Amino acid sequence: MNAIQKHILKIGLLLALFAIGATSLVVITEQATRQKIIDNEREALLSALNALVPAEKYNNDILLDTLIVPESYLLSTTEPTTAYRARMDNKPVAIVFTSVAPNGYNGKIKLLIGVKHDGILAGVRVISHKETPGLGDKIDERKANWIHQFKDLSLMNPDSSKWHVKRDGGEFDQFTGATITPRAVIAAVKNALHYFERHQEQLFQASELTTAHD
Repeated sequence: MNAIQKHILKIGLLLALFAIGATSLVVITEQATRQKIIDNEREALLSALNALVPAEKYNNDILLDTLIVPESYLLSTTEPTTAYRARMDNKPVAIVFTSVAPNGYNGKIKLLIGVKHDGILAGVRVISHKETPGLGDKIDERKANWIHQFKDLSLMNPDSSKWHVKRDGGEFDQFTGATITPRAVIAAVKNALHYFERHQEQLFQASELTTAHD
């Protein structure tokens, strides 16, 4: 092998080593980025759950103690969703699950609903919506405190006949110029409580729920 061939071979080896090193760096960076995204998503989910069920109220891993809830008429869901169960020393404390208000002014309003083991609401949060800014978007806690009024309510408090906006004879405030949105959310929360009432034992004890007629 002459000097030119040796030089070409040397350059080829250097390029190969560079390619391997660059590829390895990309893989390592991608893995680190993916893990960071997973960690961030986990923290965001945990923060959302703890906004409804404070961390000091349970001592299980709420992100692992989950239940797949099949699509439901009462919840207005069209596909299975995940419910998260909080326990203290293995005793049920609360469950957080997804519900949908299908008839918002501008479409579906997705809700995260926390219900204590005794059927009292731990709280409600809006996950996503397309309601009108400055009007219907007051259901979002970043815009107003309206959504906080559901905390500690139940099917018995207020009476079933009062689960409406005040304009309809109920106990809930409506928004000026936007009554459809709060009506939709109130109805969805009430239906979610009915769902919990019908499936309470299964929600805390079952490893999965079979499709059931609401």
